[in-house]
Amino acid sequence: MNNFIQPGKTLDFIAPAGGVVSGVAQLRGTVLHIPGASAKEGETYAGTIEGVFELPCATGTAWDTTATVLYWDAGAKRVTTTVGANTKIGFAAAPKLAAAASGNVRLLPLV
Repeated sequence: MNNFIQPGKTLDFIAPAGGVVSGVAQLRGTVLHIPGASAKEGETYAGTIEGVFELPCATGTAWDTTATVLYWDAGAKRVTTTVGANTKIGFAAAPKLAAAASGNVRLLPLV
């Protein structure tokens, strides 16, 4: 197969104004990714676009089952179950209590 480039679980991104911090979720278009290293504005960094991550979440809503569809609230920079204008990013990888401020999220690369 002469046209294979890479598995695609990580992609290179250019850090936006203010840069990025390793492990802090970033949304580019409809793809939420997790930077593997901190980078200053304009620097290239690798972002993981697939896998299970513990991410900040809206409180007040429990995820009682896995596979609950999840969305990214770009304004609050956290995961929510509310569709609205939020971006679909994946699904719950484990149950979450309503009071919990973080949860396990299975990221799905979207186009």
